[in-house]
Amino acid sequence: MKDQSPKLMQHILPNFANLVWMLAFIMVLISGPRLMNADGDLGRHLTIGRYILEQVEIPLRDFFSHTMAGQPVTPHEWLSQVIFALADQLMGLNGVILVCALIIATTFRFVFVLARQESQMLAAALLVVMLAMLASATHWLSRPHLFTFLLLVVWVAALQQLRKGKVKRWWVLPVLMLLWANLHGAFIAGFVTWGIYGFGILWDSFQHDIPEDEALPPRFWRYYLLGGMAAFLITLLNPSGFGLWRTSVGYIGNDYLVGHTVEYMSPNFHNANFWPFLIFIALLLVCIGFRKKRIESGLLFTSAAWLVMGLYSGRNIPLFAITAAPLLAQGLDELILNVISRVKGFRVLTDLEGRIQKVDAGLKGYLWPVLSVVVAVVCLAAGVRFDTGKTGNVFDPQVFPVEAVNWLEQNPQEGEMFNSFTWGGYLLYRLWPDKSVFIDGQTDFYGESLSREYTKVMDAAEGWQNILEKYQVAWAILPSKDGIVQALKSTQDWEKVYGDNTAVILRRK
Repeated sequence: MKDQSPKLMQHILPNFANLVWMLAFIMVLISGPRLMNADGDLGRHLTIGRYILEQVEIPLRDFFSHTMAGQPVTPHEWLSQVIFALADQLMGLNGVILVCALIIATTFRFVFVLARQESQMLAAALLVVMLAMLASATHWLSRPHLFTFLLLVVWVAALQQLRKGKVKRWWVLPVLMLLWANLHGAFIAGFVTWGIYGFGILWDSFQHDIPEDEALPPRFWRYYLLGGMAAFLITLLNPSGFGLWRTSVGYIGNDYLVGHTVEYMSPNFHNANFWPFLIFIALLLVCIGFRKKRIESGLLFTSAAWLVMGLYSGRNIPLFAITAAPLLAQGLDELILNVISRVKGFRVLTDLEGRIQKVDAGLKGYLWPVLSVVVAVVCLAAGVRFDTGKTGNVFDPQVFPVEAVNWLEQNPQEGEMFNSFTWGGYLLYRLWPDKSVFIDGQTDFYGESLSREYTKVMDAAEGWQNILEKYQVAWAILPSKDGIVQALKSTQDWEKVYGDNTAVILRRK
């Protein structure tokens, strides 16, 4: 009887794609508190998701603020909010971080697979995916935009499949877009990529030196256009219909709102967090400069466009890393092979690479990734804290007004509140429906007018008191060190009723 252990090991041991998945998964678990506390929107997403689950309806009007109560709202992230709220109901905030870990790990497994398809060298694909992970890590936050990372890489893979002749898979594009349009408002990134990628292919079609084996497959354009148009129509299957487009495009076109949102600012390369992005750019330029083979303009134009958008707005850096990964893998692969061929001492690496690839190709095991999830669930349920600070997945009382809200629960304040913009989501999470906020992170809904009024109050600019009276504000919860706190204290109409190192609560006398 033949020994079955080799086959068994093939189905147990993970290949490099699954190892990449496990690495990203563990990285997110370790970074859980940072994902939660580097951004103030999680509380709002959980509150809206909880409302949808409890009321079995998607809110099309605002129920969460007193400044815009009853106004029409576009729920462009409702499905993500439901997923986060379900995770919170099952496992608390640990469940939210677990969902984030699953999304990010799956995203970069796809990035690795895409890079691997474009390179002969396994080392090239591994280096590319590591750079992509590090470059995008600054935007690993517990927010619905993580779904855009995942859907964009699958979208690029689908476009690559069309280009390589699998044209009858055009239906993948509308299926992805049905999910995307209900998960996150950045679904527009899919159409931007689709248009630029198609323009690059059209550009190549006018060139006369295209090798025969790189010619477009028959009826490519028919299926490319069919996939794109079907995807556009499918975006209308959302709670707001065409209003989803008006909201998404309208927000991007508002210079004031975009210019006052931190994540839309250009990256600061004096900050070490952006250095992997800088290294990614430098390596991509070197690889393109030394390439001897023809570069497909579809990938080239797409990478160049997202690079420009990443330099203009930091929130686009992960999208650049994802879309440029196949191109960097091609160039890095050629560069490594060229160096190995020129240096005799390095040629042994080719044999070693070949043996590793052969072993990797035979490994099919998903046991370890599955086991990773099971262990993570059991450990989190048992109270194990994976983060280095051992704080666990909780809202940081130095970032959010945790103690102040604890006090409010024991000493509820009558009347409408004024609150810090970044605390709006947390206050909803803790106090709604008993209390509604002045403003929160959903700036596409609150718009330029209210955002300007909020800024005027926070700056204690001329007329700030009239704004508080306009909205009948009776009390305020604000960061202890903000200038508006001193402005309120200096008037005879306001008094401090609570204070700690993070937050101050003031009330009209």
